[in-house]
Amino acid sequence: MPETQMPTARTRVVREPHRGVYDRETVYRILDEGLICHIGFVADGQPYVIPTSYGRRGADLFIHGSAASRMLRQIQKEGAPVCVTVTLLDGLVLARSVFNHSMNYRSVVILGKATLVNDPEEKLAGLRVLSEHILPGRWDDARQPNERELKQTSVLRVPIEEFSAKVRTGPPIDDEEDYSFPTWAGVVPLEMRAGTPISDSKLDPLRLAPEYARCYSRSRDSDHS
Repeated sequence: MPETQMPTARTRVVREPHRGVYDRETVYRILDEGLICHIGFVADGQPYVIPTSYGRRGADLFIHGSAASRMLRQIQKEGAPVCVTVTLLDGLVLARSVFNHSMNYRSVVILGKATLVNDPEEKLAGLRVLSEHILPGRWDDARQPNERELKQTSVLRVPIEEFSAKVRTGPPIDDEEDYSFPTWAGVVPLEMRAGTPISDSKLDPLRLAPEYARCYSRSRDSDHS
């Protein structure tokens, strides 16, 4: 059975509580399918929300950032409580009433404290997690970061301990009196789909795109480890 975690007062879904999900399997599936997270933090009394890439290894989220970024400076100074969100949009839900229009989606909120990964080997491992999350197979097929590049790059670790997911699926839900209203109602499905890889103009024309690029898909199974 999925491991269910009791929500905290901060992560319990209040609006539409029946859509709240608190098991790690669901959370990991959403995280493993997403590509971009938004990380919220406060610096000098000002809230910021930054979009960035991420990757998951077990119960840790690794986040990539520039060593010169405001977020990294704040974390280096005093550590930083953060809020990390990931959202997948699956469909537009068109009801008979504009008021009841909605979206089908899967989202995750993680609350925790981001810490800087300083150990060189762990930092390199975190970057590999990030790379393999975005495009599995690419890390071993490309040049590894050199010492100068590693100094310019920072990796943050956020433990996946205080979290919740929220999921909406299914058709529109209208008020009973609106079901006879003469308009179309239903769901417009949405999905991320990869196109045909486009080779760099400076590439050797005999070098073909690798399978991991030709067959790229975000809808892959997770090992949930």
